[in-house]
Amino acid sequence: MSLRKIGSAILVIVLVFMSCNNDDGGVTIPEIILRDRAEQQIVDKDSIDDYLSSHYFNKSMFEGNTNPKTTDLVITKITDETISSDADSLLINAVGDPIKVTFVDVEYEYYVLSLNQGGGDSSPNFADNILITYEGFTLDNEVFDSAVTPLTLDLTTLIPGWRKVFPRFNVAESFVENGDGTVSYSNHGAGVMFLPSGLAYFADARTGIPAYSPLIFKFELLQSFVNDHDNDGVPSWKEDIDGDGEFFLDPDDLDKEGDDDTDNDRTPDYVDPDDDGDGVPTVNEDWDGDGDPTNDMSPINPSLPRYLDPEANDSK
Repeated sequence: MSLRKIGSAILVIVLVFMSCNNDDGGVTIPEIILRDRAEQQIVDKDSIDDYLSSHYFNKSMFEGNTNPKTTDLVITKITDETISSDADSLLINAVGDPIKVTFVDVEYEYYVLSLNQGGGDSSPNFADNILITYEGFTLDNEVFDSAVTPLTLDLTTLIPGWRKVFPRFNVAESFVENGDGTVSYSNHGAGVMFLPSGLAYFADARTGIPAYSPLIFKFELLQSFVNDHDNDGVPSWKEDIDGDGEFFLDPDDLDKEGDDDTDNDRTPDYVDPDDDGDGVPTVNEDWDGDGDPTNDMSPINPSLPRYLDPEANDSK
């Protein structure tokens, strides 16, 4: 998903779509009004809270289960005949307090139902590849996407909510290749995320997903793989200069402090093979040859590694 700076002062922008003509006459695609993100977050929070307060899940299926299958998860709407409003398996009780995060200058709140933390030694970084299974559905419980067979995805290409949630879980503790092309994982991370539209597709309608839809994803996290998108020897997640878990460039402020572009060439560091723009590729500024340019400090500015100091422009 591409990130765009959306000013909080902009209340309404009308996106006008082209009309299509055919032999039967004109067909007009309905316009989408771009809403204020902060105001939409309030609406989405109320909708998610209503959903969590009116649905429960089969909690007993997952208690003490270190190998949960999200295909076994059943979320049911409350009726007076099925469950009381204060039951332990009510989703609003199970998810705990909302998690707060700032994205494009708006404070968002989302929820996570943890079915299993995962027993592996590592968690994915926000810029890593992940091996997962998942199912996505709306607050109307309409499924719009799923992957039953494990699928490898790059978190940098996905909706922001996934970059916030998956690092909270651990990968599987172990796995066994079965000899038939399949792999069995043990003690993997598993859960359900409840995301406002601002951490999903926001105004971008997709097949089965209307604009401004809060979304729910149940998932199993199996493995993760550290990315180095520009092959410069620096893991991509370490090239997030402001540490906000996003790669963002402000098109209205080329010299913005904390922007994720050291040399202001409008290429974020994680895909820039020469981060400081000194003509020496970052990979060649690894003077001690240990494969890690981040620990080779500049002789001119000792607080900076060579690859981020344009004045240290001699290569090994």
